Amino acid sequence: MPSSEGPSVAKTPEGGAPAQEADSKPGGLRRVTAAIAALAVAAILLHLALRFGFHATRTVYNAPLLVTLALGGAPLLYELLRKALRREFGSDQLGGISIVTSLFLGEYLAGSIIVLMLSGGEALEAYALRSASSVLAALAQRMPSIGHRKRGDVLSDVSLAEIEVGDTLVVYPHEICPADGVVEDGRGVMDESYLTGEPYQITKTHGSAVISGAINGDAALTIRTTQRAADSRYAKIMEVMRESEAKRPKLRRLGDQLGAIYTPVALGVAILAWAASGESVRFLAVLVIATPCPLLLAIPIAIIGSISLCARRAIIIKSPVVLEQIAGCRTAIFDKTGTLTYGEPRLAEVSVGPGHSRSEVLALVASLERYSKHPLARAIHAAAAGEGLALGEVTDLSEKPGEGLRGTVSGRQVQVTSRGMAAAQMADGADWLPAAGEGLECVVVIDGRRAALLRFRDQPRAESRSFIHHLGPKHQFSRVMIVSGDRESEARYLAAQVGISEIHAQKSPEEKLAIVRAETARARTLFVGDGINDAPAMMAATVGMAIGQNSDVTAKAAGVVVMDNSLRKVDEFMHISRRMRAIALQSAVGGMALSVIGMGFAATGHLSPVSGAICQEVIDVLAVLNALRAAFPPRLIHDF
Repeated sequence: MPSSEGPSVAKTPEGGAPAQEADSKPGGLRRVTAAIAALAVAAILLHLALRFGFHATRTVYNAPLLVTLALGGAPLLYELLRKALRREFGSDQLGGISIVTSLFLGEYLAGSIIVLMLSGGEALEAYALRSASSVLAALAQRMPSIGHRKRGDVLSDVSLAEIEVGDTLVVYPHEICPADGVVEDGRGVMDESYLTGEPYQITKTHGSAVISGAINGDAALTIRTTQRAADSRYAKIMEVMRESEAKRPKLRRLGDQLGAIYTPVALGVAILAWAASGESVRFLAVLVIATPCPLLLAIPIAIIGSISLCARRAIIIKSPVVLEQIAGCRTAIFDKTGTLTYGEPRLAEVSVGPGHSRSEVLALVASLERYSKHPLARAIHAAAAGEGLALGEVTDLSEKPGEGLRGTVSGRQVQVTSRGMAAAQMADGADWLPAAGEGLECVVVIDGRRAALLRFRDQPRAESRSFIHHLGPKHQFSRVMIVSGDRESEARYLAAQVGISEIHAQKSPEEKLAIVRAETARARTLFVGDGINDAPAMMAATVGMAIGQNSDVTAKAAGVVVMDNSLRKVDEFMHISRRMRAIALQSAVGGMALSVIGMGFAATGHLSPVSGAICQEVIDVLAVLNALRAAFPPRLIHDF
């Protein structure tokens, strides 16, 4: 990435020039189409008030509609003409022709409603584009704009552009690290989970590597930078995100797919009716009853109803197109940490030596760990609490760097340390220790002798296995895989627990993005994750889904955000969307079928333009009433 790009983005709260450039066009389009939609709504309401409330003359009550058709219809017709010249045809083209037709027929209310539907749809699409661009702004907001550089005894704040390789920086408690480096002084922990996929807070001591974007713990750390801010890990994720957004595939909407078939059929019938009868009024009559309101009304209503239902189920739909696309997804890709797992270490195994019991060891260690901020302390304490163990009094507590935690618990000397440190301190009791395994572990020393080995793992969610196994039979997924930044051993352990055979571990955001792109080129994909390192892959997938509220960046990159940390909500979303698609198709296809029948009557002269308009309104009402069912929960909302 060019050196000027990283700092400029970091210093600009709105996301810097690149994000603003990406956002300006959709933002302008959104404002114009939103203004047209607002004008149409106001005009329709005023028309109804003048006509039925004040019983004004026809000229007066039609005036607001004519203003809408002039100011709102003209820009829409211009845009539709441009699409036609690019050979992009859909239901909106027929809507444009219908607007013109409504002017000839004097059906100004119908024309204004079509203006509202077209402009409302355009505004929603523009909003979705703007939301996608805001991911870059969220990334930039999360990155600090300055670093605390130390030269001699002088500490000064400098911009990220001024940080050079080899500089000494101080990272204060709870700050975000501004650049990659190594720890020179201090001891603490950093949360790197959103960047690396590792589920633990990582202990940092002299010589430990730190990465930009990681969140510092309770202790200040002095680091020596190994990369400039523009070349650091966080900046590279921003670069990948920008590339992913630029190459995001354009998905074809359901209404466009149906409209591509329906529009030429309707035009063909109208032209043939005119040619066969020589009466232009038949052309107009056919187009009036062919106005694709089931497409322009029923499908958006079904989508809006489903969005509302999802919201009531703690599922936030960021991009409405995902409701249409999820049913066609055949490859499910999952991040590991926080998605299929709980995202925090749990005590998985306690191996005790001769003369000791599990409850004795766990009670002593939990008593000691009450006073530790180590990321494993909470897991030990939770295990002891779950078994109802009584904790003892602690004295002489100390925690020297590299030696672990030690103290006196109810008169017994207890130390929690590493396997290597325990071996260096003493030689006895080595025979019973299990061989080094995967995951995190620590050795418990009681009264100078090895007493136990504790092993920790990030445990799979209780519902992960049943959820994974039901994806194929119930939702037609043909492939399920894990793509994780975590270690190979941890990913394979989880995969065996939940029943996934295809694993890609220790992957950077760039590698995740490449894998998802390759899979999406073969089949539609669902990507489910929760960390910042998942955001580029979410944007590249057909449907990106974020679980939990751990990162505003991930939430903005995803098309769907599950507010609860639950895979059941993922299943609920799939059921709601599948039902929405079925209802939308029923409404749209059923409405079009009735319109086709009406077109036959109009083409043969049995329906005048006014009669056709009335018939079309009846069809619209039926389609809309059916579409409204999407807002109500189905009988079966999850099935595992």
